[in-house]
Amino acid sequence: MTKETHDFYPYALSDRYTRTEGTVFLTGTQALVRIMLDQARRDKQQGLNTAGFISGYRGSPLGAVDLELWRARDVTKDNHITFMPAVNEDLGATAVLGAQQAVLDPHCEVEGVFSMWYGKGPGVDRSGDALRHGNAYGSSPKGGVLVVAGDDHGCVSSSMPHQSDVAFMTWMMPTLNPANVGEFLEFGAYGLALSRFSGTWVGFKAISETVESGQSVALQPDRTLTLPQFTPPPGGLHVRRSDMPSPEIETRLEHKLRAVEAFVEANPIDKRIYDLEDAIFGIVTTGKGHLDLMEALRLLGLDEAACRRLGIDIYKVGMVWPLARRDALAFVSDTKEVLVIEEKRGIIESQLKEYFYDWPGHKPGRMVGKHRAAGDPLLPWTGELSPLALVPVVAERLDAFFPDENLPRKARALTEKPPVLLNVPGAKRTPYFCSGCPHNTSTKLPEGSQAASGIGCHVMAGWMDRETGGYAQMGGEGVPHVVASKFNGGKHLFQNLGEGTWYHSGSLAIRQAVAAQTNITYKILYNDAVAMTGGQPVDGPISVAGIAQTCRAEGVARVALVSDVIDKFARADFPQGTSFHPREEMDTVQRELREVKGVSVLIYEQTCATEKRRRRKRGQMEDPKRFAFINPAVCEGCGDCSLESNCLSIEPLETELGRKRKINLSSCNKDFSCLNGFCPSFVTLEGAVRRKKTGAEVDIDALLSDITPPALPKLQKPFDLLVTGVGGTGGITVGALITMAAHLEGKGSSVLDFTGFAQKFGTVLSFIRIGMSPDAIHQVRIDHGAADAVIGCDIVVSSAAQASVYYGADTKVVLNLAEMPTGDLVLHRDAQLHTDLREEAIRATVGAGNLIGFDANAMAERFLGDTVFANMMMLGFAWQKGLVPVSHGALQQAIVLNGVAIDKNHRAFDLGRIMAATPDALALPQKTKPSADSHAIIADRAERLRAYQNDGYAQRYVDRLAQFRRAIPDAHAEDLTQVAAKALYKLMAFKDEYEVARLHSDPAFAAQLEEEFEPGFKINYHMAPPIVSLRKDARGRPVKRAFGAWLRPVLSGLAKLSLLRGTTLDVFGYTQERREEVALIRWYEGLMEELPAKVDDARSEVVHKLLALPLDIRGFGPVKHAAVEAARVQELQLRAALE
Repeated sequence: MTKETHDFYPYALSDRYTRTEGTVFLTGTQALVRIMLDQARRDKQQGLNTAGFISGYRGSPLGAVDLELWRARDVTKDNHITFMPAVNEDLGATAVLGAQQAVLDPHCEVEGVFSMWYGKGPGVDRSGDALRHGNAYGSSPKGGVLVVAGDDHGCVSSSMPHQSDVAFMTWMMPTLNPANVGEFLEFGAYGLALSRFSGTWVGFKAISETVESGQSVALQPDRTLTLPQFTPPPGGLHVRRSDMPSPEIETRLEHKLRAVEAFVEANPIDKRIYDLEDAIFGIVTTGKGHLDLMEALRLLGLDEAACRRLGIDIYKVGMVWPLARRDALAFVSDTKEVLVIEEKRGIIESQLKEYFYDWPGHKPGRMVGKHRAAGDPLLPWTGELSPLALVPVVAERLDAFFPDENLPRKARALTEKPPVLLNVPGAKRTPYFCSGCPHNTSTKLPEGSQAASGIGCHVMAGWMDRETGGYAQMGGEGVPHVVASKFNGGKHLFQNLGEGTWYHSGSLAIRQAVAAQTNITYKILYNDAVAMTGGQPVDGPISVAGIAQTCRAEGVARVALVSDVIDKFARADFPQGTSFHPREEMDTVQRELREVKGVSVLIYEQTCATEKRRRRKRGQMEDPKRFAFINPAVCEGCGDCSLESNCLSIEPLETELGRKRKINLSSCNKDFSCLNGFCPSFVTLEGAVRRKKTGAEVDIDALLSDITPPALPKLQKPFDLLVTGVGGTGGITVGALITMAAHLEGKGSSVLDFTGFAQKFGTVLSFIRIGMSPDAIHQVRIDHGAADAVIGCDIVVSSAAQASVYYGADTKVVLNLAEMPTGDLVLHRDAQLHTDLREEAIRATVGAGNLIGFDANAMAERFLGDTVFANMMMLGFAWQKGLVPVSHGALQQAIVLNGVAIDKNHRAFDLGRIMAATPDALALPQKTKPSADSHAIIADRAERLRAYQNDGYAQRYVDRLAQFRRAIPDAHAEDLTQVAAKALYKLMAFKDEYEVARLHSDPAFAAQLEEEFEPGFKINYHMAPPIVSLRKDARGRPVKRAFGAWLRPVLSGLAKLSLLRGTTLDVFGYTQERREEVALIRWYEGLMEELPAKVDDARSEVVHKLLALPLDIRGFGPVKHAAVEAARVQELQLRAALE
């Protein structure tokens, strides 16, 4: 193997905040933190005694600002920067005002406090009053304020799209619009300096596509800014305690805006890209739209040389409002046409046209943007722009002046092929609650009730068949129902609410409901974390008892507490009359509360499952040595455990007898609500320790020795790599490693990960762009049809439209063929992923020679003992195939810098390489598929029935099927006999008490447990035996009980009594359930006698469906009875179709 040199860029992760020259890799969130650190450094260099202050409220795309600040707490503390998470956005804005006003106190210990407020678009909206007042009262001369708006232009993870520019304009707040992560640093420094000079607060747009991306950033020297001569009004421009209500407030704002204009003219933030003296055609851009334009020009072949030759210049606006009048007008002067490109509303275009109205200068011949002319739309104000969306617009406008360039023809070639929108039938990758998530239980409703969603994870209940509908803005939960109920007879509603939202503003909504005497039950989930944005703590002292006491004090008469560990609460801490309930009584409690007149509150307490996992890994929470396990032989595959728990860790298990269920012990968070499924297949193992799986031994060095490193892609143009995956499974790490490796080599790199809801096991796409230098990267999102390569870590995501729109005819795809469950498999027991169809759909899109796949999960589990390393194997596979344009050494160093399971990740990467180069060296054992013909099925099932009862019972099965087959026309005999063999066996082998006892005491089950767990555990069985389980729940179901290890010999003894089955001594045979099961056998045998006479080519499909009805009769007790009733309805419908 060729020996590699390791002369790449020396780098430590701490460099992102400490380096002052060279190149660093920053995410947009990290850049926001660095803005404040850089300001502290500059002030210190200038001998200023200042401090920094940051406050705001989390929310995607700014959901990780607080997490990053906590990670950087040491460096921020060293630089005297205080971070105060706010209770809500408007209080955070008011706190920032306090930071500016601090210097008005003669005892203030610093000369100024430079400050940052942050909030997503809805937070900007709700903070309007506070931000308006803050801007009016001003900033301090040595402080300054940046107002960071997390604008979600594409409504990726917000309740609606947001553009905060117009709000900033309303408050007379100058607004900066950086185009990329690197400009965050430049614009942040500029904004604070502008704020200090003018007394304004400065708006700072951090759109999703920028703040959620990461890039190599070439650090620039500090800019020397000139303070222009400016005469302030009496009283100055800067911070004051308050103003008495008067028109002078607006007058002072006018002076501030004049100061802004003076500062901007002295220190331009706008840029003329080519600075042509006599440009014919001018293009005005800003922010992300500028990067989209530059990529569109590249696609059209219009590089800098071509633009200079033709007379095309570009004016990049840095401050979108107020537009720098002098420089903007100078740019457009005497041009023949100006095209204004802005994402969302036309803020710049409107200002330019306003300036033109009475401008005596040399106006451009024409200006277009949102419209070509009145009533003729050109660029949309909705959605998002992209390079390919701009290509035809730019070509159209330039063609009128430069027809010899054939730009329309080039544009057609680029855009004539529509994006590929794959839509494979079957399960979808929709965001879902985590395994063991308390929302799984808290959002359940009693039959007949309805609920409204809350903000955050609660929204996902809306697509889980839970009668849960729309939501209001944060803090308005339940208030729409307050009024609607006045016009519907006072109907009752359950309103979901998280404790973080309650603390933020939701408590006010409860007050409103109390004041209006509304019939509503607020279900407040106390999960001890802000789950949607990363598991942060709620920003303040909050407790279950505190919520209960507050609700009672504010007029809520009925309070109930439900918990998975109810005994940990001291009753004396709660208001009198509070009722306490274990989680199993959730349905009963809700049925009671919906009858309460007025407002009631149900507090559901259970720690966030993801937070539990984090705390257990860190040793901050006990990890109980208790596991739930399903005996697959007992399991009927009815799916009731999935419906009861709503848990993704209950996964399909394909067996010879059909689909059953298993528990993924690696992802299980030990919620144990699956035990509520009405099924005796569950056992729990107390004191259990899982066997450590190290993986199969393989000599990696020997296998690598003959493998030649691949030829990596040349980077004459940026290389576009798409990584598809499942939120929460490490797919984002792949992009982080690749871009860090590129950064270490001095290349330009960017990665864009859209998270939000997607992080909850939804569709995650990582857009990776690699260029020869940072300047080579324009926009960070890959355009439609432009992906050079795809690392498909999940086949469902890779075959969905969200991913396929980026596939082109030459896209190279490496695909993980593993079947990873989706939420559909929880809600619908027989949902199918159809991986074969998905693979074929992708192959048809990119070409047969451009797709190669393998089951990375199976490989990772076999050779590393855990599927968590599958994504790293995919990365190694893709690299060896020449699809990742960074060196092996840089990738290895990036894994080291990442600092997680370094040795195993190196090993996984190398295994992926081996799989790509010599797949036979790591071939998995081939699974032998059982014969599917009717004779094999009958022989297999007859043998099972001998073990179930006796030879005579098995012979009865064989004889019935032989008789049936003889009566069926030859053309349909095999197909119908197969389905009849499976269905008749299912009915005859009904799982009564004897059979359940036999299967639980079977040595094969004991062997399964021994293979999975170390010796020394104790087993508990969870059942509802008919004789001892007399208590019923609110739905009328028998309540399951746990039985200890003492039951094992009882089960063995009971299994031996199976010879009593069907005799007068069979005490269980007298129950309604057993009588129904015996009757089903007789019914089906009658069906087998009746149907052969009706089989012909036209009706064989209907006959097949009739014969298959028992295959859907699954489960135990009430679950099975419901299935029987459903089958009877289907039988009537099918019989009608048969006639």
